[in-house]
Amino acid sequence: MNNPNVDPSSTGIDPKVAGLLCYVFSFVSGIIFLVIEKRSSFVKFHAAQSLIVFGALTLINIILGFIPIIGTIISFILVPLSFVLWIVLMLLALQGKQTKLPIIGDYAEQLSRSF
Repeated sequence: MNNPNVDPSSTGIDPKVAGLLCYVFSFVSGIIFLVIEKRSSFVKFHAAQSLIVFGALTLINIILGFIPIIGTIISFILVPLSFVLWIVLMLLALQGKQTKLPIIGDYAEQLSRSF
């Protein structure tokens, strides 16, 4: 069943699949889809959310790498949680849901509108 909120993608890919692909390679695929998508606000939103969420998580993990012991402990907690978030966001996009994460979702919505 088609979700009326999912508008067609200019890439020629099913917009739900394109939304999933925005997350596949972390923030890198988010950047790619943010640049190439011209029409679908659904795909642009997921691309922007991927860019912000996984870009921030990558920076946090880099910073934690410089903090002995505590940084390692926090990373051991953060990495599995990030993996679960990654899977959940891909599944939600594939289902045609435009789920906004707290705080980040609002920024993603603003960023997606600027492209």
